[in-house]
Amino acid sequence: MLKKILLALCAFVMSTGLAFAQVDVNKGDQAALDGIKGIGPAMSKRILDERKKGDFKDWTDFETRVKGVGDKSANKLSDAGLTVNGQPRSKSLVTGKGEAKPFPKKMKDQDAKADKPAATKG
Repeated sequence: MLKKILLALCAFVMSTGLAFAQVDVNKGDQAALDGIKGIGPAMSKRILDERKKGDFKDWTDFETRVKGVGDKSANKLSDAGLTVNGQPRSKSLVTGKGEAKPFPKKMKDQDAKADKPAATKG
C-alpha cells in the first residue's frame, strides 16, 4: 500500500513539472540544455556556439550574446532550471522582472523636480 502511495506521489510530482534539474549554461551539453523547458535544438546550438567564444559571465552577458533571449525568456529559462555560473536569474522586488537596471538620467532629473516643493507666495 505504501509503495502505491509513493508511486502515485512521484507520478504527480513529475507530471506537474515540479521535479527539474538545474543546468548551468556554461557546463551543460546539448542534451542537458534541450531538457530545459523553452530551449530547443536551435537555441541550444546558439548557446553552445557562443560558449565556444568564452563562458558566460552573468545573465546580462548571456542575454546579450544569445539571439532570442530577452528579459521575459531569461526569467522563464531561469524558472525552468537554467543557471549562469550556478546562479538563477535575480528578479527585481519592485517589478518582478529580471535584473534591475538603473533609471535613465532624464527620468532621475524629472523625479527630482517633482520631489521639490512648490514655492509659496506669501
